[in-house]
Amino acid sequence: MSEYINIKFQEGPIQENGVNGAQIEDVIDALVNRLQGFQKGGYPCRENALAITKLEEARLWLNERTRKRQAQGVEGKNEKHND
Repeated sequence: MSEYINIKFQEGPIQENGVNGAQIEDVIDALVNRLQGFQKGGYPCRENALAITKLEEARLWLNERTRKRQAQGVEGKNEKHND
């Protein structure tokens, strides 16, 4: 592979450390945007469409995790939430 990326992920809760890196959702959004570009360009295919769907599903579950953490008062803290 001729290209590479560096991803600096968020270290610690944003409330305590401020924004200092990417969230998992940010990376998913970048991947979805890249695949959508292929779909709109000369490379549309079923596999890209399925990958987009699964990435969007992953984002949905991460958003659900955030919703639960907010409801339980542990969002932005190094504490486990209840399922």
